[in-house]
Amino acid sequence: MADPATNTPPVVDELLTHDEVRQLIRSASNRAPTGIRNRALIAALYRAGLRPGEALALKVQDADLDAGTVRIPARKSGNGRTVGLDGQTIELVRRWVTRREALGLGLEGFLFSTLAGEELKAAYVRELLPRLARRAQLTKRVHPLGLRYACAAEMSAEGFSTTLIEMHLGVAVSGSARRYLVQHTQDEVIAAAISRSWRL
Repeated sequence: MADPATNTPPVVDELLTHDEVRQLIRSASNRAPTGIRNRALIAALYRAGLRPGEALALKVQDADLDAGTVRIPARKSGNGRTVGLDGQTIELVRRWVTRREALGLGLEGFLFSTLAGEELKAAYVRELLPRLARRAQLTKRVHPLGLRYACAAEMSAEGFSTTLIEMHLGVAVSGSARRYLVQHTQDEVIAAAISRSWRL
């Protein structure tokens, strides 16, 4: 039921569909430097299933755009990992890196930086996504981890095994249950992610 005071639909917290994520990304400017960066950031969160902190900690040198991979630094309680990026996501990230260089930021520092080359804050991303969602006229609650969940759900729907998805997302499977799961090498996980396709 719509809010009678504002005549706006209620906000629903559920998984975003593929088309809704595309609407979200398209709602960011395709010309302004911040819009180009935000498109690349959202695509990386969505297609690589990155945690917000992982995406914001990335350095330019962590991205091997020719190989289609991004190296995620180790977290306090785990190991680093390398994830694959599909062609469309690589295209968006490469466009931002090119614009970043044109701003004089060079090939060092944070990948998703401010226009001054400084670290982008998590609070900015938490505010950005709902703002873009309103612009895209989405009624669902949009937050950084929601993009990670959408990635997992889509990979499952595409037929990837639970183990492969967990490895892609950097989710540790522990205990005796591990022996009963299909095992994958890191190269297989990267290749699977690179093989996925979508168009903005």
